[in-house]
Order: sequence, then structure tokens, then C-alpha cells
Amino acid sequence: MVENIPLKTHVSNGLTIEGYSRAAVQTCWRINELKVGFDLGAQPWDFMGTSTWFVSHAHLDHIAALPVYVSRRRMMKMDPPTIYLPPGSLDATEQLLRTFQRLDRGAMPCELRVLQVGEVIELSRELLVEIVETKHTVPSVGFIVYERRKKLKPEFRELEGTQIRDLRLQGVEVSAETRIPILGYTGDTSPAGLDHNPAFYKVRTLITEMTFLAPDHRRDLIHKHGHMHLMDYVRRADRFENELIIAAHVSTRYSDRQAQHWLRKGLPGMLDGRLMLWI
Repeated sequence: MVENIPLKTHVSNGLTIEGYSRAAVQTCWRINELKVGFDLGAQPWDFMGTSTWFVSHAHLDHIAALPVYVSRRRMMKMDPPTIYLPPGSLDATEQLLRTFQRLDRGAMPCELRVLQVGEVIELSRELLVEIVETKHTVPSVGFIVYERRKKLKPEFRELEGTQIRDLRLQGVEVSAETRIPILGYTGDTSPAGLDHNPAFYKVRTLITEMTFLAPDHRRDLIHKHGHMHLMDYVRRADRFENELIIAAHVSTRYSDRQAQHWLRKGLPGMLDGRLMLWI
């Protein structure tokens, strides 16, 4: 495997989370078991086989590697990928790919789809992705992945298997759908992106941002520019029900040592050990 960018890996609840995010540098995540990726600010060679990507917003550190990714799949004779884009970004993205096609003199085959807030994308029979609005300086969206299950309705649970079969043959709907939020990805957002979408606090694994940590950075300006501060987590500590929270997109103003220092000082318990800072 060619390793050409920084990359971290963690396994939780049967999902392998791979990625790396640093503000103004790159953001790229993949969950291989779900066959899906989030943001294309960079493109590790090993991620090329994942054919479905969701882009949270069109800042360069989240979308700049799109032409590289599409071109690599063409060169390797793979099927065109499907790229889901945030609202209002289709025309400019198509123009971007046309420009690189002229420069590269190679085709850029892919399916581009613009997302709408509230839309639900069916990845498979078992997996759904809900599109939610986040708050950044450009149009942005976040993603909540649900595991879809069918459960027998309570009124039929005492019946024999043959009775349930007969009811189904009669056209009776004996099962009800339940959706379990297994993964959330916010992209870049102010705290409103969390607060307006309570499911983010309930997903098993939450991938989000903590761009700023130092106490002397003004949170009102940070929020105005669509980001979060360590103290936003401190003030919401009792709301996070997640089993794992991965906070990333740390500002390059901090060294790794400084970021860890401020985090340990602000959240010494690391939200009961559930919070990881990826730097």
C-alpha cells in the first residue's frame, strides 16, 4: 500500500475509522465496512477503492483531492464513483473537473449528486444516510448513518411462525422499521450544527471538529467562522451519549503538545474516556 498522507486508524463497534483532519491542511475519512468516505481534502492511495463519498462543504481542505481521486479510478479502470455534494456546489465542481480534464488530457468520469437537507440516501438495505444542516461560512451539511432493522410488531410477537407467514401472505405488515444511529460526521461547524441535530449526541461514534483549544481565543469569533472551541464541549459535556467521540480539524496554530495540554486541562476526564483528539 502506498501511504502518501498522514492517516490514523481506530476500530470501534465493528467499524474501522480511518482518516486525518487538520484545519487548512486536509480532511479525509473512510469507514471501510460501510463502503463510504467523507470529504476529499486528501486521497490516500488505499482509499481509491471506496466508490461512494459524501462532501460536507467545498473548502479546499475538504474537496481539493476530488480530481485526483476521480482520475486515479479511471487510470485503474474502476467504475466511476458517486460523489454527493453540498447544496449549491454542483456547477463549480463540474467546472473544476472540466478544467483538470483539459490540463490532464484525461477523462474525469464520475456521478455528481447535490444533497438536500432532510434527504435520506439509501446505501444498502441495511444502511441509510440522513443529510442534516450544519453551520459554517459556506453551505455545509453533516451526515448521520443509520442501521435499519425490521422488528416484529408487539401485537404479533406471541404468534407462531406459520401464523406470521399467513399474515404476510395476506398483505399484513407484521414488522416495523427501526433506525439505530451508528455514526455521525459533522464536518466543519459551529456548535449550532450539533445543537440543531440532536442525533449527533446519540450516535455510537461521532466524528466532529475541535478547531480551537486555547482559552484566549474568542469563542464568538470562532463560532462566527463556523468552528468549535474546546469550551463548547465542556459546556455540553452532559449531552454527549456517544460511545466514542473523535475530535479533529485542530488549528495549525497549535503543536500537538499544546493541543493535548489544553485538552487535558479543559476536559481532564476526556468525557469519561470516550473522547479522542486526532492530531
